Amino acid sequence: MMSIKSLMLLVSAASVLALSACNSKESAKSAANDSKEAVATVNGVAITKSRVDIIARQGASAGHADSPEARKAIIEQLSMQMLVAEEAIKKGLDKSPEVQEQMDVLKQSVLANAYVQDYIKNNPVSDDVLKAEYDRIKAKITGTEYKARHILVATEAEAKDIIAKLKKDPASFEKLAMEKSIDPGSKARGGDLGWFDLSRMVPEFGDAISKLDKGKISEEPVKTQFGYHVILLEDSKPIEAPSFEEVKPKLAQSVQQQNLKKWLDDLKAKAKIVIVEAPAAAPAK
Repeated sequence: MMSIKSLMLLVSAASVLALSACNSKESAKSAANDSKEAVATVNGVAITKSRVDIIARQGASAGHADSPEARKAIIEQLSMQMLVAEEAIKKGLDKSPEVQEQMDVLKQSVLANAYVQDYIKNNPVSDDVLKAEYDRIKAKITGTEYKARHILVATEAEAKDIIAKLKKDPASFEKLAMEKSIDPGSKARGGDLGWFDLSRMVPEFGDAISKLDKGKISEEPVKTQFGYHVILLEDSKPIEAPSFEEVKPKLAQSVQQQNLKKWLDDLKAKAKIVIVEAPAAAPAK
């Protein structure tokens, strides 16, 4: 399923840059109107703040910081592309069928992106709908969470020796874990695995945990693909769903994604799409 983010980013920052470069003539026509908003000019053609804003937002959505340095780099890149685009127009490359095809594809992407954003803006998801979805998902959450420690060793003999020592001194579990365990993730914490549900563990480990009583240590070594485990079950509790407020943003995105998917499916169903022939792959150059 295509995500909302993917749909909203039908045109990437690179596409915006390319489109702005290809539209130098149009930029020249609007230079007078944009002069008040210009952050730079290239041979008298304005680079507008709004254009820089668009590209900065695209970068931010991809995880790049929107900073003065980033905006300066955007302006420098736009300036260079405008200069190169001017040279391309002088050579008549803007009349090339291939270039015009690329510009049409970019324009179509921008328009599709704009319509998707307009749909999202004008079709917000109500709290009542979100709460109903939250309750539906919450009702399905079942199972148990466990809090445990373990000591992982390479051989069964080592594990049995540790179990024998723990029978004499159960309080030495953390010390033995730090001394003997070969699990780098929990060794320094005395074998502490924190809270987890069984889906995160290999089946053999999960089976052993589920059979232990609180405060008990496994009587026999538990063999898995990683080696031999000695396990201490410290606590267990029913899995609790996060609060509505915690999951509300992601839930809203998920519901909106479902609504958008349905709308797109309906749009496609009503359209007459005829694929005459699947295009052959372009020959290697």
